[in-house]
Amino acid sequence: MSTAASETAAPSAGAPRTEPLTHREILQVLLGLLAALFTALLSSTIVATALPTIIADLRGSQTQYAWVITTALLANAASTPIWGKLSDLFNKKLLVQLAIVIFVAGSVIAGLAHNVPVLLAARVVQGVGMGGLTALVVAIIGSIIPPRERGRYSGYMGAVMAVAMSGGPVLGGVIVDGLGWRWCFFVSVPIAVVALILLQRTLKIETIRKQNVSIDWLGATLITAGVSVLLIWVSFAGKVGYYDWFSLESAAYVVAGLGLIVATVVVESKVSDPVIPLKIVTERTTALAIIASVAVGVGLFGATTFLGQYFQTARGYSPTTAGLLTIPMVAGTLVSSMLSGQLITRFGKWKSFIVAGAVLQLVGFALLGTIDHATSLTLISVYIAIVGLGTGMLMQNLVLAVQNTVSVRDIGAASSSVAFFRTFGGAIGVSVLGSILASRVVTLSAEGFSKLGIDPGSAGSGSNLDLAALPAPVAEVVQTAYGDGTGMLFLVAAGFAVVTLVAVVFIPNRTLRTTIDIVEEAPPVASRDERSEL
Repeated sequence: MSTAASETAAPSAGAPRTEPLTHREILQVLLGLLAALFTALLSSTIVATALPTIIADLRGSQTQYAWVITTALLANAASTPIWGKLSDLFNKKLLVQLAIVIFVAGSVIAGLAHNVPVLLAARVVQGVGMGGLTALVVAIIGSIIPPRERGRYSGYMGAVMAVAMSGGPVLGGVIVDGLGWRWCFFVSVPIAVVALILLQRTLKIETIRKQNVSIDWLGATLITAGVSVLLIWVSFAGKVGYYDWFSLESAAYVVAGLGLIVATVVVESKVSDPVIPLKIVTERTTALAIIASVAVGVGLFGATTFLGQYFQTARGYSPTTAGLLTIPMVAGTLVSSMLSGQLITRFGKWKSFIVAGAVLQLVGFALLGTIDHATSLTLISVYIAIVGLGTGMLMQNLVLAVQNTVSVRDIGAASSSVAFFRTFGGAIGVSVLGSILASRVVTLSAEGFSKLGIDPGSAGSGSNLDLAALPAPVAEVVQTAYGDGTGMLFLVAAGFAVVTLVAVVFIPNRTLRTTIDIVEEAPPVASRDERSEL
């Protein structure tokens, strides 16, 4: 048999070859996979650093600032289960290459955007591609590596994520200051081409051919619509000119959103091939991992998205410097993901790492909740490093815990379900925390303007992010408002970190299996029986 992983070697469709790949073969496959993942992650972190400049140039608002992130996360979340289901039915190599192409197309459109609506549409396209990469990279790794050995390679993935997160903000700052923000999107194109070439040469997976394949498009549509309605609600509730949190409009949004979610559950319980299999997501380990992942997404994506804005808007640093200031968090993620992955593979113990990660993340967010516009940068660096240490132990190891409980035939759906809810939590977090920050900035700015004898209405109430265009006293008030308002976001994130901690404490501590598939653990017992009879 070929040294490449074969998804058709077993009688059951989707099963990998029975003998494990060698370390060298796995590294060859990972080279292309991680290059693809690096493409999406790098572009995302570049954009995060460039957002203050982008929104100022396109004359956007704080709400639109949050939605540039939210739209990509929403598209990512909505498409991830579909990609995961497709990965259990069709050729994973072709799918991951398609995801890269879609992501690049969105990047080019975003780079050419002349206003915020076009940029938001491009971010949706990018999000669909990112959803594919999120689901497929994890699913392929889960299909070729036994859970006991997977911690080691998950550490490699964590390292790539850390490098992308570290290099992205710095590279983004350099590009914004030197070439302009549009090149933050264009830069992903050559990297994606390299990733495609590597995948074509290193990833050898045979095509799966299944009869009577069906995709649950109705379920996918319903859950996307339900999530979208809830996100729209939290994005505009409490805003001047829209509606209050407690109003008929808010009630209508909540009822409609929850109604669509309930309809999704009904549909998923009846169709033969659900996008999110209820039998998988209701299993105790997966259910608790999902709860933890939602909370991780809220805290990680929601709170840290605004770190770049804090450094640039509140502290007045350039995009390049703002990127450099996020390195302690990325360094923490790099160290903890690599170290925890190696130790999990060596000792086969994983639960203590996710519990420790949840504790560190909670402590880090609680400490960040104390920052204001004058907090020492040294203290902030320590706080975000602690968050990074916790994040590195949590994200990949939660997926590992879930993959350890499911058959390889369902690994795409299971992995994508966890990724879906983590990204969904991120979308909710960015939207909710962005709304809280916008409201808080308006309140603090109004107080600052009143002290200066300036009419808050004529000063823009802190909604103008182009500080260079504002009079110096007004700009100073807005900067102070953003600095003092950011701490509240991390306190909210700390609340979700508590949920994460409770969830991971109750996840069953199951031993990591040493085989790729659950059903493959029986043959060794039978062979011993046969030898005893002889």
